[in-house]
Amino acid sequence: MKPSARRLPALLLGLLVAAAASAQPFETPPPPAAPRPLTIAAPVEQALPNGLRVIVAPREGVPLVTAMLVVLSGSELDPPQLSGLASMTASLLTQGTRRHTAPQIAAAAEALGGSLESDAGWSQSLVAITVTTPRLGAALGLVAEVTREPTFAEAELDRLRTQTLDALKVRYADPGSLAGLTAARLVYGSGPWGHPASGTPASLPRIRQADLVALHRATFRPDRAVLILAGDIAPDRALALARTHFGDWAAPVGVAPPRPPAPPSLAAGPALAVVDMPAAGQAGVVLALPLPPRLGAERAAADVLDAVIGGGYSSRLSQEIRIKRGLSYSVFSRIEARGASGLFQAALQTKNESAAEVVSLLQGELDRVVQAPVPADELASRKLSLIGSFSRSVETTAGLASAIRSLVASGRSPADLKTRIATLEAVAPEDVQRYAATHFGAAGRRIAVAGVADRFATALRGGAPGLVVVGQEQLDLERPGGLKHE
Repeated sequence: MKPSARRLPALLLGLLVAAAASAQPFETPPPPAAPRPLTIAAPVEQALPNGLRVIVAPREGVPLVTAMLVVLSGSELDPPQLSGLASMTASLLTQGTRRHTAPQIAAAAEALGGSLESDAGWSQSLVAITVTTPRLGAALGLVAEVTREPTFAEAELDRLRTQTLDALKVRYADPGSLAGLTAARLVYGSGPWGHPASGTPASLPRIRQADLVALHRATFRPDRAVLILAGDIAPDRALALARTHFGDWAAPVGVAPPRPPAPPSLAAGPALAVVDMPAAGQAGVVLALPLPPRLGAERAAADVLDAVIGGGYSSRLSQEIRIKRGLSYSVFSRIEARGASGLFQAALQTKNESAAEVVSLLQGELDRVVQAPVPADELASRKLSLIGSFSRSVETTAGLASAIRSLVASGRSPADLKTRIATLEAVAPEDVQRYAATHFGAAGRRIAVAGVADRFATALRGGAPGLVVVGQEQLDLERPGGLKHE
């Protein structure tokens, strides 16, 4: 080995030591960089003669396309006492058709390099797959088959029912999950928008094959459906493929079932409910309130307000409850679309003994955004976080298709994608405070706490004389007019 080669490691070590010695530690983190511009081609919307809307979001560069067939109805159409019907109907679409069994359908999707997914939510039921562009035609044939020709075999229904009931046992044993379901029920009541979309232990055994067939026949129709294609596909080619696979899809005879009216502003009933779970190791706490349709600038103000309150580690709830007081490992807020409207929820789990304190802190943080504008630096940070999250979410073809789906399911235009960042950037402190003062007042808040009631119910009752306590085994999330079994 040459002498110069032997000296090289020592020389590098010396340089590293010198660099470390000259480095100056930062007293504060560096400021966030300006957001990189996001380029989204304007979605192109066309239609087939049968009423099927075809929305194309072209994205060149990677030969991938996400195909998503969305029917604009979902869990809000669950009949009384049949919570979970729309969810089960959508889940069973891929579990057998008149031509193929469930394993054959899964194998066909795998042979295309994709995975066929189906699901339902509020105002939407969908089938989706992502494949390479050359295989899009075959993938659309598969989507059309499961959408239009499901058999809802009894054996598959029984299997799904058993799996879902098992999952519900786990969910109903979790204080956070049970508090969330109860809070939504306090806001919307037992009607179309307040029942559990995934069903209840009482409702799932009532669902029969005839119920699935009837709901599918009434709602899966081209004049209430949207085909979204996001990725490496031109609009004219997309329309031709849509015509090939869906052009002969005829709407059933008769008028489509009417959509339920928008969620009421607030259901009658208690403002605070406790679900007594004697064996719970922690308490789940959820504060919920209804929001009106989120359109244009109001939507942006709502999303920024949500980010300020509970959007991430730097949010106010996280700072006050987790970081300053150590009362919860995770606390967050979110806005969930229910039709064109929204449901705000702030949620966490804490020790049973600190549940009443946490309720007071949640109320206090909402009072604070109602009473005073958000400081400019805090608002800027929260907006940057939202913009970054949105930009990342639409980087993939599946994320882009999902963003369009969310818009059409809530009655908005796909063109809103291109203005999303600009509307967020335009939100001012007074916009946030005005939205909070209008929609986040104390009268509209509903709170559910699930845990060992003996450890916090008395403290809660002092600030809520109308407090309702329901035993875990008595809870009925479908019953009109109350939360308890008769």
